[in-house]
Amino acid sequence: MSATGAAIDLAPGVLAGDVGAIARMITRVERGALDGADQMAQLYRAGGLARVIGVTGPAGAGKSTLVAALGAEIRRRDLTLGIVAVDPTSPYSGGSVLGDRIRMQALGDDPEVFIRSMATRGALGGIARATADAVAVLDASGKDVVLVETVGVGQDEVDIAQASHSVVVVSAPGLGDDVQALKAGLLETADVHVVNKADRQGADRTVAELRSMLGFEAGEGWVAPVLPTCAESGQGVPDLADALDRHHDWLVASGGLRERQRSMARHRLKTLLTALVHQRLDRPVPGSAFEAAVEALCLRTTDPWTAAHSLLERELGGRPKGCS
Repeated sequence: MSATGAAIDLAPGVLAGDVGAIARMITRVERGALDGADQMAQLYRAGGLARVIGVTGPAGAGKSTLVAALGAEIRRRDLTLGIVAVDPTSPYSGGSVLGDRIRMQALGDDPEVFIRSMATRGALGGIARATADAVAVLDASGKDVVLVETVGVGQDEVDIAQASHSVVVVSAPGLGDDVQALKAGLLETADVHVVNKADRQGADRTVAELRSMLGFEAGEGWVAPVLPTCAESGQGVPDLADALDRHHDWLVASGGLRERQRSMARHRLKTLLTALVHQRLDRPVPGSAFEAAVEALCLRTTDPWTAAHSLLERELGGRPKGCS
């Protein structure tokens, strides 16, 4: 904060690609600081050029190692890179448990790469609520590609499909019935399937099972390839980067990119509205309509459903369909 109490304007530094400004801006959005909303608005309007690639899958599949290897391949192609690694939340500090530079040290020294760990802070869907803001900051800073690695909680990580242009779903042999787990929730979100740790026994079977399942689901349009990789050695990683390039080219040629962008915008707006509602409910204003509704509930002069619908109508001007 400046001496006048106004938020320091970090937007010019972010737009210039200044690492310090980028880091401080992401910290600000992680805190949910509303004093920087006008700056985020400026950054959002300046962005829209970065390719956003989500990487998700069960814990233990080697997502972090794969992201580091894919990031290195992207840099070999002379593209600038941002990485947002969404980690579990520490029950003590509220911060991320895992450290970005511990896992991605080789990329951390590259001035054209910015890596940030973010805690989920209880957010569902495998990604933090502030992740989209962090992606917007990196986009506005001029990064060509932004990789988003989810926390690795399993089949609940479907939000990433609404927050990325391309989604990579990572599995690995030896994780139990991993293909069935993917089928239950993650299978349909993938634009590219990766069977990592392909040097392990059973990798060929996992690849074959996925290809068989996808063969039955194949229709018109993009068919997600199944690629074996060994992230530690780099085996198959260039093929993954090529597949992501082909998917992006297909989105552009088919008009699907516009639909992805619309889906991302819709998801972003819903997420932000939800966050703002939670924030307002956590700090209700004395004498507000919410507090009046609480009092009416205590007096039993209304019921929770009627009160909730009334508040929703007041805020958004309508009831959701199906509500009586």
